[in-house]
Amino acid sequence: MPEKKRQERVSVEVAGRRMTVVNLDKVMYPATETTKGEVLSYYAQVAPVMIPLIGRRAVTRIRWPHGVEGPMFFEKNLPSGAPSWLPRVTVSSHGRDADAHPDRDRLTYPLVLDLADLTYLVNLASLELHVHQWQVDTDDHPLNPDRLVIDLDPGSGAGLTECAQVAMWVKPRLEEMGLGTTVPVTSGSKGMQLYAALPGKHSADDIRALAQDLAQEMTKKHPDLVVWKMTKSLRPGKVFLDWSQNTAAKTTICPYSLRGKAAPYVAAPRTWGEVEEGAAGGPLAQLLFTEVLERLDDVGDLAAALAGNRGT
Repeated sequence: MPEKKRQERVSVEVAGRRMTVVNLDKVMYPATETTKGEVLSYYAQVAPVMIPLIGRRAVTRIRWPHGVEGPMFFEKNLPSGAPSWLPRVTVSSHGRDADAHPDRDRLTYPLVLDLADLTYLVNLASLELHVHQWQVDTDDHPLNPDRLVIDLDPGSGAGLTECAQVAMWVKPRLEEMGLGTTVPVTSGSKGMQLYAALPGKHSADDIRALAQDLAQEMTKKHPDLVVWKMTKSLRPGKVFLDWSQNTAAKTTICPYSLRGKAAPYVAAPRTWGEVEEGAAGGPLAQLLFTEVLERLDDVGDLAAALAGNRGT
């Protein structure tokens, strides 16, 4: 049998915490030869804009221990062996109804409040970070949602062009509802999300119902391109306006998170000018992590309006 390669271990200090990172040379994205060290570096560079977006939200991770061509798994609970300093919160797996169902399926999730927390989780090959649309307060009590998300999921034969067209129809409707700034995010996968900040006055059920009504309205107005039902046979050539992502138990990829795709694409905030150009047939593509870092230097944080108050 060939000798097993010894893991590279490096002791680092991050945000005042001492930890060991391993396998920095491991290739996580073979198509681009992107290593784990580069993944950690990317997250360190986007941390100042990403961590405020995570806020005090329970973090679900998708881990690829052997890179994106190997097996992956979802992880909600606190990782085995997590250090005592890693912040955590215990809530119901059914969402923010833990108080209503105190003994039902409670899970202890990690929180990401600083770079040390983020680095610890990414070092475990957590390429994707998914979060709810609600936070917990400093007493770990679940709050009402502080943002709404519309997930635009293209069926076969549709793509970002069609998603951009639907986004241009949805944006003014959200503004008419008094939701203010709407932030478009290309998902790093197939479609895109639209986020709008909320004042935190309404329950997840209320927000889900609002999003469902909007999806039905868009389907009625644009039946050739929009579908609100989840039935997959209805989706070819159309965009599924997924209102269900606002359900309390659901999570959505966090803006600035990497995706576990063939290449290191990112859930990337975009300008409305880019979306409008894409809707007209112009160039609009998913962005790689290198492009996202360049854009941060050029145009800054396009999702800053969603940062909120971190659950205080």
